[in-house]
Parts: sequence; C-alpha cells; structure tokens
Amino acid sequence: MSAISLGGARPYIGGEWASGGRLVEVINPTTEEPIGHAHLAGPADVDRAVRAARAAFDAGPWSASTPSERAAILTRAGELISERAESLARTIMLEVGSPRTIADWQPVAARLYLDWHAAQAGTFPWEEERDGIRGPLLVRRQPVGVVGAIVPWNFPLALSFPKLTPALLTGCSVVLKPPEETPLFGSLVAEAFEEAGLPPGVLNVVPADREVSEELVRHPLVDKISFTGSTRAGRRIAALCGERIKRFSLELGGKSAAILLPDADLDVAIPELAPNTMRNNGQTCTNATRVLARRERYAEVVEALREEIGAFQIGDPADPDVFIGPLVSDVQRERVEGYIATGLREGARLVLGGGRPARERGYFVEPTIFADVDNRMTIAQEEIFGPVVCVIPYDDEDDAVAIANDSPYGLSGSVWGSGAEHAKAVARRVRSGNVAVNQHTLDPVGPFGGFKQSGLGRENGIEGIEGYVELQTIPYAR
Repeated sequence: MSAISLGGARPYIGGEWASGGRLVEVINPTTEEPIGHAHLAGPADVDRAVRAARAAFDAGPWSASTPSERAAILTRAGELISERAESLARTIMLEVGSPRTIADWQPVAARLYLDWHAAQAGTFPWEEERDGIRGPLLVRRQPVGVVGAIVPWNFPLALSFPKLTPALLTGCSVVLKPPEETPLFGSLVAEAFEEAGLPPGVLNVVPADREVSEELVRHPLVDKISFTGSTRAGRRIAALCGERIKRFSLELGGKSAAILLPDADLDVAIPELAPNTMRNNGQTCTNATRVLARRERYAEVVEALREEIGAFQIGDPADPDVFIGPLVSDVQRERVEGYIATGLREGARLVLGGGRPARERGYFVEPTIFADVDNRMTIAQEEIFGPVVCVIPYDDEDDAVAIANDSPYGLSGSVWGSGAEHAKAVARRVRSGNVAVNQHTLDPVGPFGGFKQSGLGRENGIEGIEGYVELQTIPYAR
C-alpha cells in the first residue's frame, strides 16, 4: 500500500508502513502553507527498524546474495525512480523550496548512482588472492552490516543515494533517516525499492527529529553511521560512535573558496561561477561562498558578480525562470539574516541584497554580496547556508592559497585561470577534498569528502564502496 495513500509519510519498517508516530505538518517554504503531513518515528520505531535491518542482514537473503543479483535490484530500482521522477521532483520542490532545475536533477542523480554502482558488481574486488610472507592469502571484502544513513534536508533525495547504493550493493541493510523538515520523499524511495523486489527489512525509512535520530546512532545493533549535515551535528555523532567503536563517515560543512587568478577571463568565469555561489538558494555545502580576487582586479570582479547575481530571478521555484527560491524554514531565514547583520556590524560592505524581497509569503532572503571582507570576519569563517557570498581581496598567489586554506573547513573549491596546467598547480596547494579548475563542480564518481572539519571518509566512486565493507584476511596452507 502506498504510504501517501495512508494520509502522509510514515515510517517504513520491515516491509510494512507503520501506523503510529508523532504527526507533523510539512510546510511549503514558498507559501508557508501545509502541503501534507508525516508521522515521525519515535524511539520504539527506530528500535524496530534497526532490529528489522539486523534480522534481514543476519538471516535474510540479501547479504548472502551475489553482487550481480543485488545489482539487478539496483538497476530495477533506478528504472522505477525514473518512472517516479516527476512526483519526486515535485515533492522536493514543495518540501525544500528548491528551484525546479535542482528538483528535477535529483531523481536523475539517484538513477545515475544506482546504475553506476550496479555496473561495479562485476569489477569490484570482492575477493583477492595475494602472496603473503608465509604463504597465500585470501582477502575478502564483506558488508559492514547494518547502516544508519542520516541525510540532510537541502538535497534529501540526491544525497541519500551515495549512501544507499554502495551500502545495498555490498549487501548491507539500511535504516534511512530523512530529516524532520523534508520527510515526504523517503516514502517514494521506499515504494520504489519495494516494487523492485528488495527483501523486507533490507531498507527501512524512519523520518525523525534530531533527538530521536540519536537513538539510531546509539543503537548497539547498528554497525555504521553515514551522516551528511552540519559540522556541529557531526561532532556529536563522532563522539557517540567513538564511545561505541562504531564505524562512521561524515560529510559536513564547507566554506569553499573560488580563486580567480589574475589571468582569468572574467567574461567566461563569472557566468559559470556566479550560479555556484547561490545554488539551491544558497543551501549547498559546496557553494563558492568565498570568492578571492587579486587586488588589481578586485573592483572589476565585485562589479561583475553584482551584475550577474543581481540578474537572478527570485520567486516561486516552480517557475523555470526562477533561480532563487525560499530558504527551507523561518528558522533558517532568521539564521541567515543574523549572519548578514554580523557582516555589516564587522565592517563588510554590502554590495547587493541583504534583506527580504517584496513578497507577502515565503522564507525568502535576497541574493547578497559582501565586499571588503577580511577572511577573519565571521561571515568568511562560518558556514551561513544561505544566498550570501563574500568577495575577498588577495595580494599574490601565495596569499590567495593562504586565504583559501585559512578556514576550519576543506570541502570544495575552485581555481580559475587561462592556463589550466597552472591553475591545476594552484589547486594542488588548496587543502580541500574537491578543487575544480575553471568550473565549480563535482564528478559523481570521483571520491568526495572533506579535509579538516568538513568531515571524515569519502563518498562516491570506488572509495565510496570501500566505506561499506570490512576486510577479512584468510591465510591458508595449500
């Protein structure tokens, strides 16, 4: 039975839709009106979900199946996700306030992850024969066990699949925890996997608030936590997992720097860079929230950004011409406005935006540019998670690299210049997990994760699969 037909999203546990849970309204941040409701999981629901996943892993057919058999289910799930793409995109747009292009992209990304991981089933080194010092060795990669996958509200669908697909490919069972702010998409994901033939208990979906989410992290039958979210929450999860010697991976916040080298062609670079300072209404951890410009070209860069970002249309994310929609909640808007006030108080110069657009409803903040920013300012050091970008001057190349690295974060970044080889040489000096050259993008099969307080471990690519296996060595005599 469809979860939506039951009157709203519900926990999906052991192949069945749970009947209880705290009932909450899901609010459309564009209109501030309810779009549905969800039954959030309580501690007892989390416990049942974990026990269902444990039973499915220990005694069910999934962990004992072959990689090719699991790949077939992933492929079928991808087909079903594509069939549900319109419903999924609309749900994301209404829950998050993501512009239509961002919402439409997320089912495509989910399908990409499913298909790519399915294709690895025949090539991933599940078992290797090696020559040891004392004789032959068999090195096996086996599933880590029960995985608690905690996903954020900004890209809830797209960021679920770098966790779901490698975990399921390796034979793990999963408890997926959608956030309280965006609980509806998880029901559609559960339906797709159920129809694809995934055995009961292998995937459980329990939307929950932060307090209940800790029950998942603490649970003794969970073998690994995979978390994407804030650095503050990541510290808490790391502490809880450390106490229990529980495996964990963290993809956390960012304060990415885009270095515009003196020879960068601004007519090419700025139109490409500007959207990546504000992507998903500024609620993207990899956004280029610090733009570094050589002092001799600083005024030119500020003006070019002002013109480009100032032309972004603000409004209803359902409108395909709109690039800036609302923030996810009133709480998030107040947080962003607090940072804008701090930037002004600390002496940054407001070039664009800084307030609310003239709209009666919705949690909107204008696209905002600060100039004359010192990298020691709060708005340059802390993740704002809204449509706010800082433009910071630098003296020479060494100074630019030093500023880029002078951050508690190290998640993403970019370097822009007319010579790609020289720009790559600069990128190598930036202490960040992903540094693009003449673009500000990620490749979904390249390992992704952060340095410093941006996280631990990697998602995507072969390295992402390795995060869901345990290595077992079997020395043997012939």
